[in-house]
Amino acid sequence: MSNELEAFIEYITVTKALSKKSIEAYLSDLLFFEESLKKPLIKLDTTTILELLSAYENKRTLNRKLSSINSFFSFCYKSQFREDKTKLKLSKIPKLLPKFLSYESIQKGLELIDTSSWIGKRDYALILFLYASGARISECLELSRNDIEGEWLHIRHAKGEKERIVPLAEVAKEAIDAYLHESGFDKDYVWSNYKGGKLSRISAYKITQKYLGVSPHVLRHSYATSLIRGGADLRVVQELLGHSSLLTTQVYTHIQRQDL
Repeated sequence: MSNELEAFIEYITVTKALSKKSIEAYLSDLLFFEESLKKPLIKLDTTTILELLSAYENKRTLNRKLSSINSFFSFCYKSQFREDKTKLKLSKIPKLLPKFLSYESIQKGLELIDTSSWIGKRDYALILFLYASGARISECLELSRNDIEGEWLHIRHAKGEKERIVPLAEVAKEAIDAYLHESGFDKDYVWSNYKGGKLSRISAYKITQKYLGVSPHVLRHSYATSLIRGGADLRVVQELLGHSSLLTTQVYTHIQRQDL
């Protein structure tokens, strides 16, 4: 790893205080360039970079790597490691409306679950929780019992390490209580697999896929869509979802316009 790259990683870790996952993503992208071209990043020209990236057909992957390079070059310019302010243009990606399910579709999926066993009660509670809270699946799986306080949910393991508190529907809380009582596991965390260990991301995906035919993230979109359709203020939805920028939340206004 070049000295400039080390300095950049220290900058985003200490000064910018980015999350561990973001730092790992930057490091992975930037090391890819240094190791592929056997040169320090600071010495790479835009033509060489674009030639290396020309093999990428997925524009989202391409843009992530370009964004990493731009952040690195911007840091180097501000730190006077480079004299020129290089900025590579990102590829245009058509805006796609987020996939979501209607309340009726989710209800039909819930009716398919056999809740006579604790596993069934868990699956039922998990789907209800995701739709009632709008939590990311990573936030959901890190949930502890103490994070649910009455009708409020404290999300501590949020993206970017930004905690937030959101209301939790009584029906979801009752479903979680019924599942926990039936499971018999005395664990601090809420979601367990059949052995009593922590439920994995892939297992959660299989649950929502089995009953609803979608990934857990679609339930987050469904939550936001239900709020927007119900007349919720966009900034309130931003806070509930934990979006750092309102621009991220604005995609849901397209759904509202379709309804109109």
